[in-house]
Amino acid sequence: MSGMIYLNGYIDVPLDRLEEVEAALPMHIELTRAEPGCVSFEVVPSTQVEGRLKVAELFVNRAAFEAHQERTKSSKWFKVTEGIPREYEVREGE
Repeated sequence: MSGMIYLNGYIDVPLDRLEEVEAALPMHIELTRAEPGCVSFEVVPSTQVEGRLKVAELFVNRAAFEAHQERTKSSKWFKVTEGIPREYEVREGE
């Protein structure tokens, strides 16, 4: 049995793409929170870095996390954020 999967980090959105990314964000959040195994999912703007979105995710296990990763590959979010650098740490725990 695997433990909870935590993802923390950020995505630095170029300012010329920020409007498009922010427009796609509410649906991305809604769809992710509705996924089986999603405990919490937060994406909030950084107060220190313009264009940075801080991300915190919690899934019940690795299977739920991987299902989320797979689902997003066909989402509008994936398309509008394609090629944008991300800095994430994923860890497993209780």
